[in-house]
Formats: sequence, structure tokens, C-alpha cells
Amino acid sequence: MIPELRRRAYLGAMQVASWLPRTVLPFAAPSRPELLEPPQADAAADTPVEPVAAPAVARDTAPAPPVERPKIEVPRPGAQPRQVAAVVEEPAPVEEKPARVAAPPPRFALQLLRAGDCALLVELPTGQPFQSRDPAYILLKDLLRAAGLPDSPQLLGEPVRWPLLVRGNLDQGPEAALEFVQSFVAARLEEQPSTCLWLVGLPAIRFAGEGDEHSYNRELQVDGLGACWALPGLELLMEEPARKRELWQAMQRVRQRWLA
Repeated sequence: MIPELRRRAYLGAMQVASWLPRTVLPFAAPSRPELLEPPQADAAADTPVEPVAAPAVARDTAPAPPVERPKIEVPRPGAQPRQVAAVVEEPAPVEEKPARVAAPPPRFALQLLRAGDCALLVELPTGQPFQSRDPAYILLKDLLRAAGLPDSPQLLGEPVRWPLLVRGNLDQGPEAALEFVQSFVAARLEEQPSTCLWLVGLPAIRFAGEGDEHSYNRELQVDGLGACWALPGLELLMEEPARKRELWQAMQRVRQRWLA
């Protein structure tokens, strides 16, 4: 059986004003008593009505096409009502942004040193602290003597090795490494200020001076660290001796900072 509201909608569509069910319908409104009374005779119905002549229609006028009425399906007693599918507008597809892939943590080892009025953040080629007979350490001593600085630099803290943790969910990407290295060096320079900070090696330039390989032999101004000088790595200078000439020319301009 169908609900009362839908039943009335069907009857209204069929232009049925009065109807009586043969059986009691569930969920139906009670019948109105006035519908059960016989229709009263209309006195005017006995009066003959004179036919009215229809207006003449031009022969050239084409007859209007018949109006098609929508077909209405009348529910039968005992039949299950047909489910009316609701038309739902599908939402417009939303472009999904690709998930951000976490950058792998960089790997490097840096040692902070002090020579005279300069601080040095040097890349450790082997990842281990310098030894007196290491070729890289001997080259560093030669650079300090050429710059007019003491050739026996003082260690400032333990080496900084990245990543800090082998396991765990801690973010150790490039941005975290940059923030850590700059904070570490700034804390040491606050204790012992320096005239110029040497950044020796690409990891030192990238994660302390926010530079790259194009910053070699240039001066950088870094917030919190002051004036910095970017140098190629010691291992790179040994592999490519031609870089020492450009380094020496740049040193002639920069050394006035600590010799003054």
C-alpha cells in the first residue's frame, strides 16, 4: 500500500476529485461523510440549452497538434509501490594535491674550530675528527698560515654529525639540518664572537650559509652568524689543485677583515 500523500498526488494527477476505497486502506485519512450522499438534481439541468454556433475557422489555418499528456501509472491493489529514484547531482571532482614526500636526511660531518679572530666550520672528509697527519688537516694549516692566522686551530665542541638519530620519527630533512647547524654555530659564536666565519666545504656552506657550489670564494652575510666566507672543501682542493689559485685571489680581498 502507498502512503496517503502519495495516493492523493496520484488521484490529483488523474483529475479524480472524489473516490471511495472498496476496503479500508492503512495509513489513509478517514472518509468524508458528504461524499457518501447522492448528488442533488440540478433544476437547471432540465432546461434545454440552445446550441451555440462555433466561430468560423479559416481553411488555411492548420489544426493545432494534439497535446500529449504524461502517462500516469495507476497503482493496483496489493502491488508494491515503485521506488522513485532521487536525482542527485554529483559533486564536481576535487583535484587531489599530491602528497608531500619527505626529503631524505642529508649526511655530513662538520667540525667547528677557532683560529685567532676567525671561526671555521669545516667539513670532515672522512667523518672523523682531524688527525695531525691527515692530508686534509695539513692543507687546512697551510690555508691558515697563508691567511695570517694561527695554524693550530682550537676545537669548539664535538663534531656535528647528521642525521642525529639512526631510527625514529624525528624530522631530519634538509630544513631541520639547516636550523640545527645554524643554532649550534650561533650559540658558540655568542660565547666567543669572531670577525669572520669560514665555511669550508659544501655541507658547511649549505646548512650554515644557505648557499651552494656557486658561493665558493664569496662573502656571505647570514642572519645570526654575521660575515661568512665560503671555501671549497679540503678534499675538493686536493683533487682539483687549480681551485687554489681562485681561493688565493679571494683570500687577498677577504683577509683584511681579520688582519685589521
